[in-house]
Amino acid sequence: MIHDVDPTNDKYPAALRILHWVRALLTLGLIAAGWMMTVLADTVTEKFTLLYPWHKSFGVLVFLIVLAQLAIRAMSRLPGPAPLPAQERLLSQAVHVAMYALLLLVPLMGYAMSSSFTDSDGVFFFGIHLPELLPKDDDRFRLFQFLHKTLAYSLLALVILHVAGALKHRYFDKDRRTDVLPRII
Repeated sequence: MIHDVDPTNDKYPAALRILHWVRALLTLGLIAAGWMMTVLADTVTEKFTLLYPWHKSFGVLVFLIVLAQLAIRAMSRLPGPAPLPAQERLLSQAVHVAMYALLLLVPLMGYAMSSSFTDSDGVFFFGIHLPELLPKDDDRFRLFQFLHKTLAYSLLALVILHVAGALKHRYFDKDRRTDVLPRII
């Protein structure tokens, strides 16, 4: 089902607004934790006993939140598009689609890393061991690792662009109708 657009509706549904901000905080935390895990020496035991397991659990949680968001979007009446110039509207739509795609792909690549690494204990979701669907193969692991990292940094770039766009519309546009922030708060 494709969602309905309601030009008289000025806010996203409450469930989408809540999930948006929870997902945003979790995603930024995951990117920070991922960066920290890569710079910490392997001799730091908390890297493997604390950071990796929590990073995996919260990564799966973000994946599930995004699936829930997509389902809610498909069944909800959403606000009509903001009155943006055509090129800004296209950029906004492209950034949103790319962010949703990466919010699904980054956790999938993380799962693929954990599933394929020969020394991995798998992926736990807050204590629940998820099935490993991929064969152990360190060459594939390195590919998934590269993709996970590259896509995560791409996601971070899009998040920065997304936030910059929202701030531009709020503080710099002359037309107050382009302020999209109240729609998601």
